[in-house]
Amino acid sequence: MTPFAALHHRPGRPLLLPNAWDHASAVALAAEGYAAIGTTSLGVAAAAGLPDGVAVTRAETVRLARRLGRSGFLLSVDAESGFSDDPEEVASLAVELAQAGVVGINLEDGRADGTLAPSAVLAAKIAAVKVAVPELFVNARTDTCWAGRHGPGPETVRRLEAYQQAGADGVFVPGLADPAAIVALVERLAAPLNVLWTPAGPGFAELAALGVARVSLGSLLYRSALAAAVATAAAVGAGDEVGPVPGYAEVQELSRK
Repeated sequence: MTPFAALHHRPGRPLLLPNAWDHASAVALAAEGYAAIGTTSLGVAAAAGLPDGVAVTRAETVRLARRLGRSGFLLSVDAESGFSDDPEEVASLAVELAQAGVVGINLEDGRADGTLAPSAVLAAKIAAVKVAVPELFVNARTDTCWAGRHGPGPETVRRLEAYQQAGADGVFVPGLADPAAIVALVERLAAPLNVLWTPAGPGFAELAALGVARVSLGSLLYRSALAAAVATAAAVGAGDEVGPVPGYAEVQELSRK
């Protein structure tokens, strides 16, 4: 078991994975002592002026991985659906990321139009990645809850079991917040369960008690940073106080890490 995989097998101690969108955000989070850092596909895409989820940010994703992969912390990359439906192309991406120092990858079955790819499509990608890079932690995401038609029911279970059988090291269900449904999945699946923290869902301590192995923040930090930037500009214009922010030298120092 790799050090990153081991972080998903600590009963009662889920991995809290903050998601960065650039070098500065990643190293600033790592400096706070987080065991691993993820990337957010929305943040990476939006920062480049591109849409998320439509397979147009492969280059940006790889470029950031190369910048962060040797920074001394465990790095997991959100790669949308792998930027291709060809399993060999996705496996090639996985090899490229692993060579950059990445230890985990997220692959999803959601499509930009809100539909879900057939489970066999993502299962084939997972299998190809595990053949090409066995040590890379594959977190297989299903968007059944976000798709709005299935919820945490039989279709979610069917897909997660298929991804688990294909070799996924972990499974991810963003939008899953019902405690009973979380417990049911934890008890049914062998793979560690990852959920997305949401303000309306269970808190971190409750998720730990429910058996969740990994709690991701997704695009929350990026969206919070955007909100803070706009609010700060408005505060200056209104003559209000501005809260404490990192100094120039402090941020400059991040570039050396």
